[in-house]
Amino acid sequence: MSDLPIIDVSPLVSGGPGKEAGNVAGNEAGKEAVAEAIGAACRDSGFFYIRGHGVPAELIDRLDAAARRFFALPDEVKQEIAMERGGRAWRGFFPVGGELTSGRPDLKEGVYFGAEEPPGPRPLHGPNLFPAQVPELRAAVLDYLGRMTEVGQAVMAGVALSLGLDEGYFRTGYTADPTILFRIFHYPPGPPDDADTWGVGEHTDYGLLTLLLQDANGGLQVHTRSGWVEAPPLEGTFVCNIGDMLDKLTGGRYRSTPHRVRNRSGNERLSFPFFFDPGWDSEVPPLPYAPGRRWDGQVDFTGTYGEYLLAKVSKVFPELFERQI
Repeated sequence: MSDLPIIDVSPLVSGGPGKEAGNVAGNEAGKEAVAEAIGAACRDSGFFYIRGHGVPAELIDRLDAAARRFFALPDEVKQEIAMERGGRAWRGFFPVGGELTSGRPDLKEGVYFGAEEPPGPRPLHGPNLFPAQVPELRAAVLDYLGRMTEVGQAVMAGVALSLGLDEGYFRTGYTADPTILFRIFHYPPGPPDDADTWGVGEHTDYGLLTLLLQDANGGLQVHTRSGWVEAPPLEGTFVCNIGDMLDKLTGGRYRSTPHRVRNRSGNERLSFPFFFDPGWDSEVPPLPYAPGRRWDGQVDFTGTYGEYLLAKVSKVFPELFERQI
């Protein structure tokens, strides 16, 4: 088990308990209870598990199997969809050590995906790169993105209610056309006697919300008020955490918390982080004050979310950024 709370978000998800005709009061009470639990978790550590999300286990199994087939390919085959081929869309494969966290190479390889779009001028937008050798990966990824987008909207509805805002506050504003980013990471077993080697070094996430699917091999650690705690995989759940932008929008009331990964399982580890963020062209003003709530409402950034995100991700692949932007 984990020290982090587990929250059933089904009242916020279409078709969840309490949505039956004539049971409006029960549904609203269910949503308020979920929102209260989400708010408490966001104020404490910014990390919690969610269940009752409605994502089919069959889809998760398909995605996991296709990802394992891809990472089992020879490196030269995986390089056929290298990020350099994705141009300004920043989609595709990177090898072990190819991504930096806090300026240091991570002990992982991975593939970057996003919303499937035609080529265009905006960075981080465009078509995905999929391996010809694993054709089933395309359908699994695109199906997963659709499902997870709705889960992201549902969790953000709970966040809105927890702040005393209307349930649809984010869906009709910041995330009306959300920025969707998705990664599949493959971690080789880490050296057991090397305290300085991390699958992912200590960091916080950039945006509003991260929804993480893990395989059965643990490794995620969260820096809570009581110190570093494990966030092990729990069947049927996603690990959810808020990012720097929501921390900023609430003036620090909701916490973007450092976390890291070290794979000591002795096995290969897969993780599937899904990032649900404001629209690329959305302005990101602070959230309005709500009755009975207090925070300073200030952020240290003005402009669009796309400008903010570009400034952040340029540090992850600095050489690629210089070539493409």
